[in-house]
Amino acid sequence: MTNVVMPQMGESIAEGTIVRWIKKVGDSIDRDEPLFEISTDKVDAEIPSPAAGVLTEIKVKEGETVAVNSVVATIGTAGDLKVSTAAADAPPADELPAAAVGQPETPAAVAAQPETRAAGAASASEPVADAVADESASDDREELRRQKSSPLVRRIAQEHKVDLAQIQGTGLSGRVTKQDILGYIESGKAPEPAGPVAATPSAPAGPAYKPGETVNIVPMSVMRKKIAEHMVLSARTSPHVYSVYEVNFARVSALRDKKKAEYDAAGAKLTFTAFIAKVIIDALRQFPIVNASVDGDNIVYKKDINLGIAVALDNGLIVPVIRNADEKNLLGLSRAIQDVAARARTKKLNPDEVQAGTFTITNPGIFGALYGLPLINQPQVAILGVGAIEKRAVVVDDAIAIRPMCHLTLGYDHRLVDGADAGRFLAFVKDRLENFDDAWM
Repeated sequence: MTNVVMPQMGESIAEGTIVRWIKKVGDSIDRDEPLFEISTDKVDAEIPSPAAGVLTEIKVKEGETVAVNSVVATIGTAGDLKVSTAAADAPPADELPAAAVGQPETPAAVAAQPETRAAGAASASEPVADAVADESASDDREELRRQKSSPLVRRIAQEHKVDLAQIQGTGLSGRVTKQDILGYIESGKAPEPAGPVAATPSAPAGPAYKPGETVNIVPMSVMRKKIAEHMVLSARTSPHVYSVYEVNFARVSALRDKKKAEYDAAGAKLTFTAFIAKVIIDALRQFPIVNASVDGDNIVYKKDINLGIAVALDNGLIVPVIRNADEKNLLGLSRAIQDVAARARTKKLNPDEVQAGTFTITNPGIFGALYGLPLINQPQVAILGVGAIEKRAVVVDDAIAIRPMCHLTLGYDHRLVDGADAGRFLAFVKDRLENFDDAWM
């Protein structure tokens, strides 16, 4: 019998949600064949089976969230399936002795059962001891809540000066989840964080629908919930300001047409995004304030340039990260962008590939948007929105000409980046794109 556990999807990930079981009990499965799909704070992924055999039991239902390393299913043989079915016919939990209900099936728990029963027999005559034990257990739970929280939750708590011990966690073993702390902050119980934050409404929003309205109510997917939480956090954390520049893409378009076949032969799709990424990397080297983060009263300048590329999915958005993007030439960037985008859409990304980004590029222009005003991907301090690249009538040397034009929008955190910084950054990007050199390829 092989236990299937919730995997550790990245160093900072403490729990995961089962989104979908790809196999059902009784199905045969090969080793490394997709078994179930999970969603975490960082990534959605299909999890392969650790062994070949028959799925004998599913312990965690779709939609449930459990801690990493929790057993979510078992894989065995057809014979094990019969044993499992027989166990399902056993008396329900409420007919079992009270001491046995809810006990974890671990060696330590099994070894402790005789002592538990003995303690239960003596409990009626020892109320004082019970009270002391209850108080001790309460203290342990408080300590557990303080200790068992993700780095993201602890960072939010630090920013908003929240004592995690004051929050009743809803996660496993009282873990304080991101939803718990955001709900606590929204309730007004937390002190206001230092520095400017986005204004919050003074009164609650009205009902989403009225009785008698024709509506279709569908629960949010796990990914949609996490996107919503992240966007609310970003809006509350950073005072967003935007600068928009119009860029002539005639030079880039000509180079792309010239080199496209060559790149195709090398297994890389040469896109406008690759050109933009190359220039952005050069700009981040030139203006390190845009490749930074805010940590309280400190500025954290990132030496690495880890470029996030937003990828639209059918049910949301994910931002895979190209680590050390400044070490790649245009061909390498083209391959990397194509690779992470394809694996994002097929849920094949590794957890590390959606973490540690220092700057993000998002492209609403592929859907026809003239430009976008994206929210910053925390804890970054800036994000680039790329508008549609379209032929327009423009003035060139005092004459009307048709050129492929595009609006680039820089959204930035005004706690750290000023308008002058953003202007210099975008002016650099505009100049590089309009005068892109063959040598940079």
